[in-house]
Amino acid sequence: MTAQTDPKGAGLPAGLDQQESREWMDALSAVIDREGADYAHKLIEDLLEHARQNSVDMPFSANTGYVNTIEVDQEAKCPGNLEIEGRLRAYMRWNAMAMVVKANRLHPADGGDLGGHIGSFASLANMFAAGFNHFWHAENENHGGDCLYIQGHVSPGIYARAYLEGRISEEQLLNFRQEVDGKGLSSYPHPKLMPDFWQFPTVSMGLGPLMAIYQARFLKYLHARGIANTENRKVWVFCGDGEMDEVESLGAIGLAAREKLDNLVFVINCNLQRLDGPVRGNGKIIQELEGEFRGSGWNVIKLIWGKGWDELLAKDKDGVLKKIMMECNDGDYQAMKANDGAYVRQHFFGRDPRALKMVEHMSDDEIWNLRRGGHDSQKVYAAFKEANTAQGQPTVLLVKTVKGFGMGKIGEGKNNVHQTKKLSDEDIKAFRDRFNIPIPDSQIADIPFYKPADDTPEMKYLHERRKALGGYLPHRRQEADEKFTAPALDTFKAILEPTPEGREISTTQAYVRFLTQLLRDKNIGPRVVPILVDEARTFGMEGLFRQIGIYNPAGQQYTPVDKDQVMYYREDKAGQILQEGINEAGGMSSWIAAATSYSHSNRVMIPFYVYYSMFGFQRIGDLAWAAGDLQARGFLLGGTSGRTTLNGEGLQHEDGHSHILANTIPNCVTYDPTFAHEVAVIMQDGLRRMVQNQENIFYYITLLNENYPMPGLEAGTEEQILKGMYMVKPGQKVPDSGLRVQLLGSGTILRESFFAQELLEKDWGVAADVWSCPSFNELTREGQDVDRFNMLHPLEAAKVPFVAQQLAAHPGPVVASTDYMKAYAEQIRPYMPKGRTYKVLGTDGFGRSDFRSKLREHFEINRHYIVIAALRGLADEGKINATTVAEAIKKYGINTDKINPLHA
Repeated sequence: MTAQTDPKGAGLPAGLDQQESREWMDALSAVIDREGADYAHKLIEDLLEHARQNSVDMPFSANTGYVNTIEVDQEAKCPGNLEIEGRLRAYMRWNAMAMVVKANRLHPADGGDLGGHIGSFASLANMFAAGFNHFWHAENENHGGDCLYIQGHVSPGIYARAYLEGRISEEQLLNFRQEVDGKGLSSYPHPKLMPDFWQFPTVSMGLGPLMAIYQARFLKYLHARGIANTENRKVWVFCGDGEMDEVESLGAIGLAAREKLDNLVFVINCNLQRLDGPVRGNGKIIQELEGEFRGSGWNVIKLIWGKGWDELLAKDKDGVLKKIMMECNDGDYQAMKANDGAYVRQHFFGRDPRALKMVEHMSDDEIWNLRRGGHDSQKVYAAFKEANTAQGQPTVLLVKTVKGFGMGKIGEGKNNVHQTKKLSDEDIKAFRDRFNIPIPDSQIADIPFYKPADDTPEMKYLHERRKALGGYLPHRRQEADEKFTAPALDTFKAILEPTPEGREISTTQAYVRFLTQLLRDKNIGPRVVPILVDEARTFGMEGLFRQIGIYNPAGQQYTPVDKDQVMYYREDKAGQILQEGINEAGGMSSWIAAATSYSHSNRVMIPFYVYYSMFGFQRIGDLAWAAGDLQARGFLLGGTSGRTTLNGEGLQHEDGHSHILANTIPNCVTYDPTFAHEVAVIMQDGLRRMVQNQENIFYYITLLNENYPMPGLEAGTEEQILKGMYMVKPGQKVPDSGLRVQLLGSGTILRESFFAQELLEKDWGVAADVWSCPSFNELTREGQDVDRFNMLHPLEAAKVPFVAQQLAAHPGPVVASTDYMKAYAEQIRPYMPKGRTYKVLGTDGFGRSDFRSKLREHFEINRHYIVIAALRGLADEGKINATTVAEAIKKYGINTDKINPLHA
């Protein structure tokens, strides 16, 4: 057979018998009519496999034609009143526009530019109407509530709906993006800023899709473990087609298919535009995404064309219209909607005389009114209905729209529509006319909000629809109804006591013992969610595999290779561990889902996510910030932390800055404990605050893999541990020299201060008190609070920072040494007692591999450098001669000419 085509064969290869082809088609049609589509699908799959086995080249394609997935005769009919819905939608469009334009007109003295977006909601309005009116359940006694990940830039439209519902006042609309005085509305979905309204933050693009997948999986997890009935709940995720270029957006779609998350629906708004221009000017983003999702195992529903195209497609016997639809690229489609009907006639239908003839009876206006599928309420409803009832697979809706729909010449389909937020009175008048808003010309300059009377059919319909779905959305629960009491500290007595003579453990082992003990608690134990990213054995947690099992919705359908071992790899449908594989972003997303369960599922859960600290606030920092916005509650454990502690892993793994990054999140409480008892005190208090008191905080605790003896808890130091500083090893009471210094440290480097204490006393006659500082960050925050109070209350007695209180009765220079950058301990410099010298040692610079002793020498944080810093402090205060410092440098063999490790 030649590669040529038969001009009479509608594109079929030359020589192909059309009658035979038609007979095959008729036979398939008969099978579909008689046996149904599923049977026909199986038959086709069998034929394709038979062809492959007989050496017929059958390349895989995940794409279908550039037409709607749902045939006209298969569309579910919308049961609602589409006319009323259209009027309500118009009012919401108007109020959303008015809100943004007002915000950018009213304050010229402040630049008159608060930002905001009109074009995104303009393209999505029909889809939100369908969801809010017919599909999305609020939490009530009969339903756990659906989870809505709302595209961030459409927030004005969501506020506009809530205004009509009476949940947001006109005063709030007038204060859009003006939040400082407490009356405003946040720019985007932020649970922190509107804690009873927004469910999830989404405007950090890519994070919404990623978090939503793990949220849907966590709902399945809750159900499988018998903690909550979530079988009728859905997670709806709205994304822009441009947003899908973020690697996180598509990064976990394989998980969603693998775990058959049929409670998950992605709605991708394919308006073909991102912020600056086309998403795929030379391609077709809908076809590209269809291949990505269908190839990953998703149910794909394309909604491309509105009902006006149905009649034309029905007449398209030669397939010419479908051919043009496929040939046009997205840049062409954008240009068509940025122009007019005459342009579409010429540049779309004009590509083939047969297509041009199909529309010869239509005016340019009629051609212009051939809408895309996302602006057809009936077709949107049908697509949503199909997605809402799909089983066994996650569903993605690829919905074609026009960015700035209804904005006319000021922005519809234009490259600058995303930034359009200031309209002239003429533009506003045109917008009013387009959507038939009852605002007279005399009021156009004021851009008044419009709200029908409560007894109008529109308002009755609005409330009736939400009543039928259980209440109003979005809505966020701020606390769980259920209450728990944290175990008392003495529950963890074994971790609080000194280690026996000759025994050494690490703080990582202390954490595992704490977790193991907590799991035994009959009340709280079942609510613990251990999360791993393929590092259980690294952190000594493999014993949990058999004890509580690894969650897998399919159970364990194989015999594990280590079945004969006590700690074998056990997967279970009701397993408690979430094992995410080598996937820090996935682990963090699972942690977020568990850490916010009190809000989205009215269930208190306690997630513990342990990972290499370097891959914490550095690698998934944006997700950690989102967790702060979400008011997450749980424990993040940065294992083998410190730049010199994970000694063989070099530059990639060695962490000297995660605490600095963690401190940028206001509701993240951070600790770098040295001892097992500190771990127990900190984590027990975390349970009290987050679980018992339901405080909106989460913890970041760094752990070590270095073994050493543990001194045990000294009664009465608990509060000081939590505040961040307590004396752990006092020096000589009265040295002969009368000289004294204060040594501060955290993590494993605190132990270098112990050795420095001995050297100072033995070699130089200087007494040294050693302080454990589990949190320089908490000390800093307390000091900042004190500073602020003193500045704003000049007539009241000044408060004293906790650092100064602790050091007040303990004289001498202060030296801090940690396994983190100098900036970590430098933070407390302003809170030192007046006149005290403060020296800071830290691990600034890139990490490298070597023995710990060599690394600590390289970064100048070991015992010898602590001694030299202490002596230099005494010299600076005039208490010893500088020659003593020089003697120490010589005695300890310090190379003063070596390159600063910051630059090495």
